[in-house]
Amino acid sequence: MVHKVLFWSGFGIAVRFWQLGIEMRPFFNIEGLWAYPVYAALGGSFGYWLKGVEGRQFKILADRRDRLLEKRRRASERQELNMGTPAQLHEESFAATTS
Repeated sequence: MVHKVLFWSGFGIAVRFWQLGIEMRPFFNIEGLWAYPVYAALGGSFGYWLKGVEGRQFKILADRRDRLLEKRRRASERQELNMGTPAQLHEESFAATTS
């Protein structure tokens, strides 16, 4: 989690450098130094929020995977109980496609 927050904090500082570069203003003007921690904090808070989103998405995907595996297991059990041999299955499907 820390690496995401640190990355986005650094990105916030880079955005401040980019902004000053576009405006062609000095990077380390004494009156404008307060903005660097603000941009870093905004970037870090975005990284923290993004980590939460990622965690929720991983949880949703894991739940869906588990439900799908359970559904496939139940379907295979149902198929084993209700169907005949593979030769019979092939004959039925062949007859169904030719008529």
